[in-house]
Amino acid sequence: MALSDPTKLKKVRDFGVSGIAFCVARTPASGQLYFGHSDFKLYEVDALAEKPEPKAFTAAGHESYVTGVALSGKQIVSGAYDGRLIWWNAESKEVVRTVEKAHELWIRRFATSPDGALVASVADDMLAKVWDVESGKLVFTLKDHQTLTPNNYPSMLYAVAFSPDGKWLATGDKTGHIAIWEVATGKKVGELEAPVMYTWDPRQRRHSIGGIRSLAFSHDSQLLAAGGIGTIGNIDHLGGPSRVEVFDWQKGERKHEIEDSKLQGLVEQIEFDPSGKWLLAAGGDHGGFVTFYDVATGKMIHQDKAPMHVHQFAINEDHTEIFAVGHGRIAHFDFKSDRPAPPAAPPLPESA
Repeated sequence: MALSDPTKLKKVRDFGVSGIAFCVARTPASGQLYFGHSDFKLYEVDALAEKPEPKAFTAAGHESYVTGVALSGKQIVSGAYDGRLIWWNAESKEVVRTVEKAHELWIRRFATSPDGALVASVADDMLAKVWDVESGKLVFTLKDHQTLTPNNYPSMLYAVAFSPDGKWLATGDKTGHIAIWEVATGKKVGELEAPVMYTWDPRQRRHSIGGIRSLAFSHDSQLLAAGGIGTIGNIDHLGGPSRVEVFDWQKGERKHEIEDSKLQGLVEQIEFDPSGKWLLAAGGDHGGFVTFYDVATGKMIHQDKAPMHVHQFAINEDHTEIFAVGHGRIAHFDFKSDRPAPPAAPPLPESA
């Protein structure tokens, strides 16, 4: 299997899409992507085709921005600002099931359990909900996040992630509050705080901005990384450093606080290397970035500009390719190691 090397990161290609692609899911062992769009539609595209051509699902679906998409077998689940969840047949592109009021307010993000059996959704009603993919039934409603910020403005629930072993679920909100849940029971088992990711602006707009925009567990489920933005100076331009905090969540210990003022903006998604060596963060402001950090030290390993603000990415099975979607573009990155193959073993001597 090819080995990843973050220092070898290169953009293979990128191509345009109108509007904004907010979310993406990838068919395993392929470049086949499904992405949700600002035109209220769900699209499919083969990002590895000679001339990628996004094709919209034609069946009636959402009535607002499509911000969550999950793929499980032959089923696709999508969520949107309209509060709906829609199940689609991945082959026919027809609607299988619709939950009209899955959430009372905007759905912000999805996460899929490692076995594909569950989907978790988070929304501005400040609820996390866990759904059975096969039946469409609600399994748990998880309530912990406050509806108002400390300055008495509506809060938002942006981030959700399953642990790779499927035992835990994390949710993160605008004020920097993180809750950790046991998936089997729906019980809260821990909480963390990252308040630097929340900025209150009392002068220009009298509102708050920022928040935890992404969460990810390490592959041994010991660490939890939260991504967002540091203190914002210019709220009109997301004028603040990208920020990642890494916790040993069961001990309640903060391991790293990482900020980057060179390529600023929101960290929209995080991914841990299965070997535990690096952490990948992507996002942006009006531009975009893809950044690798050393898990042990928190130091930057490598960084490249992205051709757009990255909203979400899908990574391949051996963690050597990234398919990213965002403002007006889709980009394919490669970071395979070019380490030479080991020398062949010398031939055995002939028997006498």
